[in-house]
Amino acid sequence: MLDLTYTAPRPRVIAGAKHDWELVIGMEIHAQVASNAKLFSGASTAFGAEPNSNVSFVDAAMPGMLPVINEFCVAQAVRTGLGLKARINLVSAFDRKNYFYPDLPQGYQISQLYHPIVGEGEVIVEMGPGVARRVRIERIHLEQDAGKSIHDMDPALSFVDLNRTGVALMEIVSRPDLRGPEEAAAYVAKLRQILRWLGTCDGNMQNGNLRADVNVSVCRPGAYERYQETQDFRHLGTRCEIKNMNSLRFIQQAIEHEARRQIAILEDGGSVVQETRLYDPDRGETRSMRSKEEAHDYRYFPDPDLLPLELDQDWVDAIAAAMPELPDARKARFMADFGLTDYDAGVLTAEMDAAAFFEAVAQGRDGKQAANWVINELFGRLNKEGRAIGDSPVSAAQLGGMLDLLGRGEITSKMAKDLFEILWTEGGDPAEVAAARGMKAVTDTAAIEAALDALIAANPAQVEKARVNAKLAGWFTGQVLKATGGKADPAVVNAMVAQKLGL
Repeated sequence: MLDLTYTAPRPRVIAGAKHDWELVIGMEIHAQVASNAKLFSGASTAFGAEPNSNVSFVDAAMPGMLPVINEFCVAQAVRTGLGLKARINLVSAFDRKNYFYPDLPQGYQISQLYHPIVGEGEVIVEMGPGVARRVRIERIHLEQDAGKSIHDMDPALSFVDLNRTGVALMEIVSRPDLRGPEEAAAYVAKLRQILRWLGTCDGNMQNGNLRADVNVSVCRPGAYERYQETQDFRHLGTRCEIKNMNSLRFIQQAIEHEARRQIAILEDGGSVVQETRLYDPDRGETRSMRSKEEAHDYRYFPDPDLLPLELDQDWVDAIAAAMPELPDARKARFMADFGLTDYDAGVLTAEMDAAAFFEAVAQGRDGKQAANWVINELFGRLNKEGRAIGDSPVSAAQLGGMLDLLGRGEITSKMAKDLFEILWTEGGDPAEVAAARGMKAVTDTAAIEAALDALIAANPAQVEKARVNAKLAGWFTGQVLKATGGKADPAVVNAMVAQKLGL
């Protein structure tokens, strides 16, 4: 387990306010389930299809069409719950959430209000080395997505694309445990990492596959502690919901603006109105969308077309047994097994593919050296060329083979960088490429010593300068490396220079 310190939330002081105010943030994350078919129909979920081409009779709410639950989507929700250390409810049920919108053909959304499939869990969010927040998950429920209204194709008409209608969503509802914009963004990023690691959501925010509704309120110092004691939300102030956020940067900006807006209202003697708002990134402000609905406004009732969902414990246990090692656990193992720093282990476990690549390179080798090459050379080149780890021209086996040559002293560090470039552009077996290109480190210390002795004898003035200022000894190292065609080990030459010059 990671050695983390769970710190108490710090009051957030808003600059320019007359009084101290604390931010309180809760989030509802809508994560599209990674599934080829929709929640209640067999229609495709492929992104980018022609408008209204991925729509079944069930999605279009044709008369007499009945929903049929997608077992894989249920398994994905269970897998997510297990990944968040949450309680899996063996009995859950679907309800109808009634509201009218043009891209909701049924006139209601099938969701889970009273009996969600997943209960309480948690997400651990690191806010710095060894410091973390525990964000409590209240529930995760399955529901179907609505379609998409398009308003910019015609000046007088709106169009509707029903491709998203019926796509399975997991709504992940947190407790109001977040206390600042940075924490909120870090929470979404961590949740996104876990979902991608589990394979239950691709986390693509640009495509709308991961969206956040952010509930923001402000209160005076001490009010949050009273809420913790009583669980009375009235201590936290009136909250406003910022709808459909799909950018970590915009989430932070929206929270910052909304907090200032609410504080300004309260300090002028007004009252914050509970409502749903939208964030305008161009103007950097939130604006009112509609009054905030409560559950009773939607007239929830059990869906008569769907029986209660009953899960077998053995089925849940089988899913649990097939769970991958989660990012926090793998990060802790990398630090313990390979001696990596917190930062390096975090970079290498940001994505499952990257962690697997590194582990294949590091197995049986110097873990720190492997991490340096993967992070600095490989990741740096991938980022420069806009490639994913799965598209790397250099495989883990090739990089590992190159590090073996370096570890045995058969090539120098400079040769290794040249060899990496060849492997990237041309491929091949590292040992064979090194042999064919004459990449072989000079290991004959007698030859190195002879070159150095000749250099010292020919440059007495430079010798005296180096003995006065040790930094100038690097000149001798450079000249020896030049004389050996860069094939001498710089570490060996440095040591020999220091010995010969008495440094």
